[in-house]
Amino acid sequence: ILVQLPLLKHINEEKVLTEISIDKDVDGFHPLNIGKLAMKEVAKWVGVGNRSKWFGSKWGCIELLKRSGVIIKGKRAVVVVRSNIVGLPVSLLLLKADATVTVVHSHTPDPESIIREADIVIAAAGQAMMGGWLKPGAAVIDVGTNAVNDASRKSGYMLVGDVDYQEGCKVAGCITPVPGGVGHMTVAMLLKNTLDGAKRVIGQ
Repeated sequence: ILVQLPLLKHINEEKVLTEISIDKDVDGFHPLNIGKLAMKEVAKWVGVGNRSKWFGSKWGCIELLKRSGVIIKGKRAVVVVRSNIVGLPVSLLLLKADATVTVVHSHTPDPESIIREADIVIAAAGQAMMGGWLKPGAAVIDVGTNAVNDASRKSGYMLVGDVDYQEGCKVAGCITPVPGGVGHMTVAMLLKNTLDGAKRVIGQ
């Protein structure tokens, strides 16, 4: 079961998420699953498998880094968002993988200088086409999806990420495109989480 967040403001998000069976919470947003993620003993190794019952699709970001050969341990990671949907879970996952994590948000002074020092950048701020604020060779996971006006398209708009992809390609060691990057991995991880959850229930 997956609840598409964020919900409308008049709906109690926590109440809805709490109604989901913890064994079917493939996105990992049940309060108990979030709590388990924050406990050190739950995830001794961040990567494929051994995820206890924490299902979150944000494992997709870690999966992309690992499969791309990006070393996380000992690296400086910057997460550009502090939301419960992306920022918090990804920050915890990176911490568990032994990265030094900084969270940049709307009240962070001089975010550009912080991002320029990052070996790994997870961008999900919802602001289109952030400038060339990247350290040469940085690994960039762009979770942002933003619609910008484009009169040349039938829809009248085009989808872009938070990071200027063309500029990012000139500097980053690796970078995910938008669309066609994290979205596909998220779907794949949710399907894997569904299969793992079914196996776990059957095994019981």
